[in-house]
Amino acid sequence: MVEHHPKQHPIHPLSLQSIVKPPSIMSTGPSHKYDPNFTQHVIDTCGPNTSPRMKQIFSSAMRHLHDFAREVDLTPEEWLAGVKFFNETGKTWAESDGKRNEMHRLSDITGLESLVTEIANYVQSENSQYAPTSAAILGPFWSPNAPWRQLGDSVIQDKHDGIVTYMHGIIRDMQTQKPIPNVTFDFWQASSNGKYDFQDPGNQSDNNLRGKFKTDENGEYRLYCLRPTAYSLPQDGPSWQLLQAIDRHPMRPAHIHLMITHDEYKPVVTQIYPKDDPWLATDTVFAVKDDLVVDFVPLKDLPPTMSPHKGPGGEAVRELHLDVTLAPKGLAAHSKPNL
Repeated sequence: MVEHHPKQHPIHPLSLQSIVKPPSIMSTGPSHKYDPNFTQHVIDTCGPNTSPRMKQIFSSAMRHLHDFAREVDLTPEEWLAGVKFFNETGKTWAESDGKRNEMHRLSDITGLESLVTEIANYVQSENSQYAPTSAAILGPFWSPNAPWRQLGDSVIQDKHDGIVTYMHGIIRDMQTQKPIPNVTFDFWQASSNGKYDFQDPGNQSDNNLRGKFKTDENGEYRLYCLRPTAYSLPQDGPSWQLLQAIDRHPMRPAHIHLMITHDEYKPVVTQIYPKDDPWLATDTVFAVKDDLVVDFVPLKDLPPTMSPHKGPGGEAVRELHLDVTLAPKGLAAHSKPNL
């Protein structure tokens, strides 16, 4: 369902639409027509106390940024429009008291967060048959305050128009394929109106459709949730202006968020998607992976460990069986650098 937000003032004096040049008038001249030493001079101004990692990031960023400006023959008017665009992005954050993170959303719709997530979660394995469950972006709606719930509990606290689902599975070790007990299974999702709890205080209580669970001695988790609903990113603000300028839709496919952690394993932050969702191929934040597309099937029978769902929405009518694979920490390919 599309979220409705009050319209904000457009960015002036130049809109993103007005600054886009057709490819036919972009520069195709030699790259050396501008000062060939300028970029290196900017990089060389870094002081002696710059850390090696900071120097690497800054140097690469300046080379790419300067090459971009030269490649498109960026005009002063276009540069100023970009400055105003990013000013508006920060203004949105400030005026919302930090609740509306437009810079995060820009990272999403340009694919940057998905790319960084892929890099950070790469795990090298000698056996191609074994791989951890794919990671997907965290997104802006995770909360550290989700309540601990008992296995078999429901995360559904409030009224909704969704489909109650019995979700369960086993968390396994990538190398041994053995179940992992005592894994933290952190779950969150939007309600059937496409909004998360803190976006929708008039209809949802705190921590509606959120919960943290621990797997049992058999590595199993089980809970009641909703079959997820597709929704739109906000149709106002700088991110929406960019989507309009490049003729893209703002839709996210229906999804459930998961953060799965254990002290001895590399965490998996991911999302899962119904296989029949119409937005899978064009997810506006590029977070869909093949192994994250799942099937919500009609529920036939509940196991003896599950009592029937008695909360809002009545008994469950769908079932999702989702097993998750974690990689031991020793297989992690990247560590956090010191800037």
